[in-house]
Amino acid sequence: SLNTTNFITRLFALCLRKNKMQHRHQSNRRPAVPLGSRILTDPSKVFEHNMWDHMQWSQEEEENARKKATENSLVKVQSEDQDKYEREAKILPDKWRQEFKTEKISSEHTKIINDNSFSHKNGMFEEGEKYWKKSDEGGSAAVPGYVYNKNQVKALTDNPQGKNCEEEPGKVESFPGCDAAYRILEVGCGAGNSVFPILKVLCNTPGTFLYCCDFASGAVELVKSHSSYNSAWCSAFVHDVCDDALPYPFPDGILDVILLVFVLSTIHPDRMQGVVNRLAKLLKPGGMLLFRDYGRYDTAQLRFKKGHCLSENFYVRGDGTRVYFFSKDEVWNMFNLAGLTEVQNLVDRRLQVNRKKKVKMQRVWIQSKFQKPLLSLHNPEETTKRHP
Repeated sequence: SLNTTNFITRLFALCLRKNKMQHRHQSNRRPAVPLGSRILTDPSKVFEHNMWDHMQWSQEEEENARKKATENSLVKVQSEDQDKYEREAKILPDKWRQEFKTEKISSEHTKIINDNSFSHKNGMFEEGEKYWKKSDEGGSAAVPGYVYNKNQVKALTDNPQGKNCEEEPGKVESFPGCDAAYRILEVGCGAGNSVFPILKVLCNTPGTFLYCCDFASGAVELVKSHSSYNSAWCSAFVHDVCDDALPYPFPDGILDVILLVFVLSTIHPDRMQGVVNRLAKLLKPGGMLLFRDYGRYDTAQLRFKKGHCLSENFYVRGDGTRVYFFSKDEVWNMFNLAGLTEVQNLVDRRLQVNRKKKVKMQRVWIQSKFQKPLLSLHNPEETTKRHP
């Protein structure tokens, strides 16, 4: 329904605050126009704002970017070092790990929860602003929350949120959030920079439940120890999405939304399809997977020096974290093979500007929505399966 779509879109906008773009040169002033609608029509005014939306690349710009990526990929990381990065696969940079020790992030969370805005430090996302100019239906991308139908309202009345499920005859084993009518999973939650703004919405939306997981146990512990964490509508847990044998703390086929934002790019390309396949199984028919990650020839890719390339379009940073740069076709193919259908699959090209140094940076991201069909071609029985 439209209300469901709007709710999903709003969650996606909140989660996009995890955007890893460099923001130290961003202004803290609230943007004068909604994000997504700032179009550069006069090149002489390029340094008047920090970011320009929907940039079109010339054929020459595209070719130059391709050449730079080819050049910085000529020297590959040695195989023994590649094995080391795969074994150690650090999800969070060292500076984040240091923040875990000093608990600086905890104070930032408190600031986020006490503030009425959902803005990131770079000021890009604030409540009421549109990340995309329009939603799929042409409406605003930042609108009031989800409205439940009568059956869901009755379910909430019969099973109030906040109580763990009790064992009942013929009922599946209890799990966190089993009484909820609407369930969301954020993969790669980190220290909770998206968790708490989302929870701020969910705590006023009865019957919703948020699962969040991360590879780093320190990050999950920080989320769970935060004063705004409440097990009545959130369950944070440690999970390695690359480990197919590792069960999730809830059954397959129960999730309405999965947020996969700047996570898949950290995983070895050989493992990506398996990760997507497993996540697709967690969705209920009609459930939506929201994806955003680095796009091919983003400034971050072109800045790598020789010797940092692991494989084609896959690099290692100085802190040991890895990053892959996707094409739109790759993303479509990956999720299609997992049995999901495209709702949206866009290349988001923006021009980021360092106004002080007069430097221009072409940023490229992929933003997508993929849905699990109501009639699954991979598993026709899925439509008749009863979900808790």
